[in-house]
Amino acid sequence: MRAISGKENKVKEYIDAEIKKSDLGQYVAQVLIPTEKVYQIRNGKKITKERSCMPGYVLIEANLIDEIHHRLRNTPNVIGFLGEKNNVPTAIRLSEVNRILGTMDELTENGEEMLTPFIKNENVKVTSGPFNGFSGVIEEVNTEKKKLKVMVMIFGRKTSLELSFTQVEKE
Repeated sequence: MRAISGKENKVKEYIDAEIKKSDLGQYVAQVLIPTEKVYQIRNGKKITKERSCMPGYVLIEANLIDEIHHRLRNTPNVIGFLGEKNNVPTAIRLSEVNRILGTMDELTENGEEMLTPFIKNENVKVTSGPFNGFSGVIEEVNTEKKKLKVMVMIFGRKTSLELSFTQVEKE
């Protein structure tokens, strides 16, 4: 189902509430929003957030008879169904569902992802380690290892440091 981007949780909450208070639960088996955990560093603290993998989409496992189709389609913040032809939604293939769910499982196994990657030639400040308080410029970014090469001034000479993403913050 397509929803207004950023309103996926509201749509899920509304459908869950409808399932509890009416007979919608007989027809709707599952409502799912594909998400992944990401982290950001703000003021030297690691903040974890959930971010939608597929913004604007809510996955629903349901038996779409006429009345249920219209009730779901008329949910607030819902645009319509994916692959809708002549006002009749088309179900996605089981292989596609398994691929999406497999991607979600893979993302949860891999752990959290850094939300704000750093950019070359950006000014950063070291927040932990022996060079705490030093400022420098990013020379190289390795997103796979989550490491940075930062050029800092120590005793009037430029020195290259290899630091992790969590050891620096943007200035």
